Amino acid sequence: PRDIDAELKALAEKAKLLKERRVLQLGELVIATGADSTDAETLAGALLVIAETKDPAKLEAWRKRGEVLFQGKIRNARKGTDRQPESSRQADGSAAPA
Repeated sequence: PRDIDAELKALAEKAKLLKERRVLQLGELVIATGADSTDAETLAGALLVIAETKDPAKLEAWRKRGEVLFQGKIRNARKGTDRQPESSRQADGSAAPA
């Protein structure tokens, strides 16, 4: 017989860990973009505008800018000039799967 309570507890713990990882990654994203120098109210307002935007051209333009940022980070990491964020590394120092 299956221990449903134990399985639910394990799933809840996994969900908690995933949420913590997401929050950490979002914080790293704010830092990587330089937005950490922006006050929280302004940053929240900008994020609200993004969330409310339905214009596909604007969304695509923003997506492309983000892609350029990440491509630059990947190139810098390959050159050894950019360190990998802590949250994307496993305990043994290897890269965590995406």
